[in-house]
Amino acid sequence: MKFKQKVTLALVSVALTATNLVAAQSTLLNASYDVAREFYKDYNGAFVAHYKKTTGKDVKIDQAHGGSSAQARAVNDGLEADVVTMNTTTDIDFLASTGVVAKDWAKRFPGNASPTSSTMLFLVRNGNPKGIKDWDDLVKPGVKVIVVNPKTGGNGRMAYLAAWGYVRHKGGTDAQAAEFVGKLYKNVPVLAKGGRDATTIFLQRNIGDVLVTFESEVVSVDREFGAGKVDAVHPSVSIVAENPVAVVERTVAKKGTGELAKAYLNYLYSDEAQEIAAQHGLRPRAPAVLKKYAATFKPIQFFTVNQYFGSLAEAQKVHFNDGGQFDKLYTVK
Repeated sequence: MKFKQKVTLALVSVALTATNLVAAQSTLLNASYDVAREFYKDYNGAFVAHYKKTTGKDVKIDQAHGGSSAQARAVNDGLEADVVTMNTTTDIDFLASTGVVAKDWAKRFPGNASPTSSTMLFLVRNGNPKGIKDWDDLVKPGVKVIVVNPKTGGNGRMAYLAAWGYVRHKGGTDAQAAEFVGKLYKNVPVLAKGGRDATTIFLQRNIGDVLVTFESEVVSVDREFGAGKVDAVHPSVSIVAENPVAVVERTVAKKGTGELAKAYLNYLYSDEAQEIAAQHGLRPRAPAVLKKYAATFKPIQFFTVNQYFGSLAEAQKVHFNDGGQFDKLYTVK
């Protein structure tokens, strides 16, 4: 090969490498939990427009959704997500323990790095034929309950902890809570893999009398499947479920997307993003936006994970790790 040809090919190679690098630096992958896909679809559009307006740069946001724990494992195993947006801190703590995200990730953004929160509500068949009003109704004979497997999704962990915490909130002991939750899971015909899978089982496969899921999914169901097919039931008490976010340090160091990833997560706290979150049934952190959507976010007595479980990390060890409380009370069907 002639010298000029070699030089030309070398220059082309350098140019392509540079082009690929620029493309990588202007593209983000958000690995998120199952029922957040509609929210992030709208948020991504708002962020891209905001970023273009403020920096003059074009960016592309890709999404990957699934059960939150399954997503965390995928990122840990090599999925090159730039950011993770989850529904429980344990999934991000897991990534922090392996060095994929920063150890102090919860201090990198406001509000324990949780721009929104949610809680667990019930969806029942239109007209509520089984008369389900509170957690006690879920353990009655003949009531079929659809929930997410707490080992594969934060949705499932929060449903489990909400039921356990309900008994504790009424003054019950852990032993009484264990008995109650055991009865509840005896009424579970099949465990869903993630929040959207649970909705599909309940609505499209028509299995179950009640679906326990995030408040945000309740709002999405009315929009996607048509109002009137199901009724939302607000139990007397439920759990506060924070939705934490973090930069995937391993990926952004490789791709050079650190600043873009931070900007993407920071904008979740903006008035525009908080408004979009509220429209998708996610409880906004901004007080003014929360007040504006008071009709959507009806008052419920709340308890936190820390009140009855110490922390989500402690709850993970006691309840959801192999051999924990969940394995003791539930036999896979």
